[in-house]
Amino acid sequence: MRQRSRGRLLAGLAGTLLLVAGIAAAHAPGPVAAVNRNEVRILAGEPATYDPAAAGDVTTAAVTAQLYETLTTYDASLTLRPALAESWEVAADGQSVVFHLRPDLEFSDGSPLTAKDVVGSWLRVIDPAAPAPLAALMLDVKGARDHITGRETDPSKVGLKANGNDVEVQLEGPGSDFPAIVSSPLFGVVPPAAWRDGRDAFGKGAVVSGGYSVDSISDSEIVLARNERYWAGSPAIPTVRLVLDIQGRNPIQAFSDGDLDWAEVSTIDAPWIPYDEHLGPQLRQIASLSLTYMGFDTTRAPFNDVRVRQAFGAAVDWSRVVRLGGQTGSIPAISMVPPGIPGAGTTNWLPVHDPDAARKLLADAGYPNGQGLPTIQFAVGGLTVANGIKADLERELGVKVELDLIDNAQERLNSDPPAMWATGWIADYLGPNDFLGVILGTDANDNYGRWSSPAFDQAVADALATRDPAAAQAAFERALAEVQRDVPVVPLYIGTDFALSRDGLLGAGSNGLGVLRMAGLAWAP
Repeated sequence: MRQRSRGRLLAGLAGTLLLVAGIAAAHAPGPVAAVNRNEVRILAGEPATYDPAAAGDVTTAAVTAQLYETLTTYDASLTLRPALAESWEVAADGQSVVFHLRPDLEFSDGSPLTAKDVVGSWLRVIDPAAPAPLAALMLDVKGARDHITGRETDPSKVGLKANGNDVEVQLEGPGSDFPAIVSSPLFGVVPPAAWRDGRDAFGKGAVVSGGYSVDSISDSEIVLARNERYWAGSPAIPTVRLVLDIQGRNPIQAFSDGDLDWAEVSTIDAPWIPYDEHLGPQLRQIASLSLTYMGFDTTRAPFNDVRVRQAFGAAVDWSRVVRLGGQTGSIPAISMVPPGIPGAGTTNWLPVHDPDAARKLLADAGYPNGQGLPTIQFAVGGLTVANGIKADLERELGVKVELDLIDNAQERLNSDPPAMWATGWIADYLGPNDFLGVILGTDANDNYGRWSSPAFDQAVADALATRDPAAAQAAFERALAEVQRDVPVVPLYIGTDFALSRDGLLGAGSNGLGVLRMAGLAWAP
């Protein structure tokens, strides 16, 4: 999480405006070299791997998504579109899906890309010897859970079958959102050398199914070369340079110097850029399909008592805390499902702010005025609203909260979660279940607070069992009501992404999923 300091708003306003003017002047661009229409330079982070099944973070997925294509994808308007699959069919009961691949698909070396390659690639996600970090997205497939745990070693028992040019998927339960799930970069199709022969067939010179392959790798950049056999046609820009090192400069300065054509911009810098006559028109603002939320360890005292969680939920004015302490672009959340996700709705699912009720709940749980409660460890990382949450809890409930600015937060959440913690989630695909069942389901890998609610699980299952949007929304709202009542987590805010995109660069608008589709980039005539 990115941290931003806050000063005294009114007293510092004049000084802030002068500072903004000074920053803008300092970053005012000089002459920029003419655009090289044969390449585009994008500021990127170094990927942890080039293997889509091994990716567990958005920085890595942003690279693997360029190399390995999925069966479906989302366009800039967040509409699910065909990719390697020409079409698909979901059974009336939602328990099976058939994907029809496009005819005559090829990998970058000219070898055929078939339904067997899809099945082989997806089985790698649940390989018991090396399961994918995001393997939970596959666990609705029939037999996947038994296979990943080693209870069933025969991969043919998993509900994935190649039938001619079709990929047939059998699900354990209703899963009408499965075509959306497989748009995740996790499901990129890899060549037989990887899925059949078990070779480390990734990185420089590797055979790919996506729009680009890796041409070279250095400390300063990763160079991608277009795949002439890409299913959608050869990408318009021959070379993509993923710039890893900008020699200590701010990304804005590197962009102004003409060394970058696209770069994410921090929330610290975003407020002044619109006032710059050169940079302002090139600033892009995208509502991110991400959520920062806070949770409790529901298996240990004191938060194994629902009344304590309810008391903490009611004691804080969550939206006010975010408005006062959030970073630029932070929008107070009212639900675990961010706006922009189909089915999110507009109902406010935050715990109702009621300090009097909070004090009574805490007393009923045996902790009047916080007496008897241990100091609450709150693992916050760089959460900017943490001090506001702490202040409200201590003022209203008389509890003691200690902020823990932990490193390796993810490792700790997986192994030994603290009493309270904050983390973030960005959509893997466009569906409410990615923020509900995937995060809070009883057996979900990312259910860090280890909450379990049969009513919640059933509501999610009912939502996935129907193809009626109204019925699905009603079921998801039942699930959200359980979260609001039980308070295993509290949604805090959704984010906004900012980027500078060179004039004339087409197709560079993100859809909020955190991955730029580089095969769709082109320079304007």
